[in-house]
This record gives sequence, C-alpha cells and structure tokens, in this order.
Amino acid sequence: MKRRVLFLCTGNYYRSRFAEELFNHRTALVNLDWIASSRGLALERGSSNVGPMSPHTRDALEHRGILPLGRNRLPEACTFDDLDRADVVIALDETEHRKLLHAKFSGWETRVTYWNVHDVDVTNPVNAIASIDFEISYVIERLQSGLASSTPAVLPSTNMDFD
Repeated sequence: MKRRVLFLCTGNYYRSRFAEELFNHRTALVNLDWIASSRGLALERGSSNVGPMSPHTRDALEHRGILPLGRNRLPEACTFDDLDRADVVIALDETEHRKLLHAKFSGWETRVTYWNVHDVDVTNPVNAIASIDFEISYVIERLQSGLASSTPAVLPSTNMDFD
C-alpha cells in the first residue's frame, strides 16, 4: 500500500496542485511507493480562480513534459479525513497556512511540515514554481534515503525562498 503525502495551500488551485502533480510524476519515475494528493484550506478566498487548475500550474507542468492526471479535477477543500489519511502533510506557506490550520483543524498546525512558497500576490509564479520544484526534489531524495522508514509526521524542509 502506498504511503501518502498531502499538499495544502489556500485554494488548491495553483501551488498545491503543482506540488501534487510533480511529486506523483517524479515518484513514478523512480518507483517510490508514495502518492500525493492536495487540498485547499480556504477555497472561498479563490473567487478569481477559474477552472480546475491555475494556468501557472498547467504551463509549468507542460514545460516539464508532464500531463497532469488531475487536470479536470476542481479544487477540493481539506477535511479531517484527508489529514488523518496522510502520512506526511506539507503546507506550502507557513505564514499563511499555519493560521488557517489552527482555525479549521486545531492541533494539526504543529504536525505539518511548512514551506515558504508564497502565493502570486507576494511571489512571482516563476519563482514559486522553482521553489516547489526544488522542495519536491529534496523530499523525494529524503524519502529515497530511508527517512520515511517510520512514518514521519514532519519532514525537514530546505525552506528555500527563490525571491
């Protein structure tokens, strides 16, 4: 049975969707027994999100030769069940998502790995995508090296900011 990574962002439209698709593509290439999903913590904030996936996400995946498997899936809100089923939970922006986790899923905010990948209002999408790409490579490297042998609640992060 595959182990699960859950990527969280605000709207499940851009950052977490890119992380999910890239992670799943790369773990398949190296036969790593992990699978990712993604969810949003505040879908109501994405009133300008049109369609199932951000054009930034689609373009970045296309640039990497990846056809997104979830290209037709609309953004989904995070539930307690999503969190409980995940072996590892990664929120894309600590500043933004720690507060949302605390408000909606009290107690989970201390059980999550946080990255520092800001949304388009703060960081240029090219830089955000590069940061996610780098972090995904690091996570996969850590999982391959056996870090995941005992269900880590929190994975170390590079906390690189490409701004």
